[in-house]
Amino acid sequence: MKPQARNASIRTLLAVGLATSLALTAGCAKSEDDASEDKGSDSAQKSEQNGQEVAEGGSTETCTAEKYGAEKLDLKGATVGFSQSEKEANPFRIAETASIKAEAKKRGVKLLAANAQSKFSKQISDVQDLIAKGADLLVIAPLNSDGWEPVLKSAAAKKIPIVTIDRKINATPCKDYVSFIASDFTEQGKRAADQMIEATGGKGEIAILLGTPGNNVTTERTKGFTDQLKAKAPELKVVFKQTGEFARGKGQSVTEQLIQSEPGIKGIYAENDEMGLGAVTALKGAGKSAGDVKIVTVDGTKSAVQGVVDKWIHGVVESNPRFGPLAFQTLDTFTKGEEVRQELIIKDGAYTGANAEADLGKAY
Repeated sequence: MKPQARNASIRTLLAVGLATSLALTAGCAKSEDDASEDKGSDSAQKSEQNGQEVAEGGSTETCTAEKYGAEKLDLKGATVGFSQSEKEANPFRIAETASIKAEAKKRGVKLLAANAQSKFSKQISDVQDLIAKGADLLVIAPLNSDGWEPVLKSAAAKKIPIVTIDRKINATPCKDYVSFIASDFTEQGKRAADQMIEATGGKGEIAILLGTPGNNVTTERTKGFTDQLKAKAPELKVVFKQTGEFARGKGQSVTEQLIQSEPGIKGIYAENDEMGLGAVTALKGAGKSAGDVKIVTVDGTKSAVQGVVDKWIHGVVESNPRFGPLAFQTLDTFTKGEEVRQELIIKDGAYTGANAEADLGKAY
């Protein structure tokens, strides 16, 4: 064969191979999109196509600008106010705020941000101030679920759409707020229970470090966990429950009390990583070894996942804080007059002894 003919044949084979590869890739992508159609809203699907955080469920009820009484607008020309609830010493809040700011910057949206420093009265005044400064849309990470009437009244008077993330406001969707984006906290509790059952063999006495009272996260993570124990491991008894207020220091002090009152405790379910890490400090101070008391936590911070690698924590159920893509896609879809779901469930992962070391870089 002549060199020119041979080179032409090679080019033809490469072209055919490339076309086949692209066709297979397109086929795989199509099947994945088809399989996920029932899981998320239009906004979730658009985010998935961009390789961003995605929703894997939510309500079937939808909201539109017309139903809500809001005006259509171009998100790029709008001002979005963001109210963060807690001090950004917590890695979850750091990652959450960073996600909101990054997505606003990516989309060229003007963002006004405020942090309530874990004070509910300040968060109410923060949001009122964002409204006064001209926010056209609001994204709120609520500290508490109740007590939002002053904000809702002010926003309604100016027809300002509200999207809440992470914690729910006890109000009426598509009337007081557009959409709520969060994890399935009840499911997180169930998954934590499954990890605890696996760690303990489903028998013994365990404790729960409760989150802050007065919000749906604590209520739902507790319910999911205890309901799953009743259904799958009735011999695993919760003998101690006390709030650690989602704080590391309080988690440590409560665990110190726990060790004194219940020395035979077999496991601790901490409703966030910070309390779980406080429990680790308390156990170390009491002379315990890694794995003596099985700890299961919820969040997915790097420190907690490292705790799994070091065998001080048995497992971590992720609570994904990267709400920026879904929040802004929801606002974009809504402001165009299209339907958005009144509730979106963001996709969460998990860390165990099997994947913690390999997936440490995915933690926040």
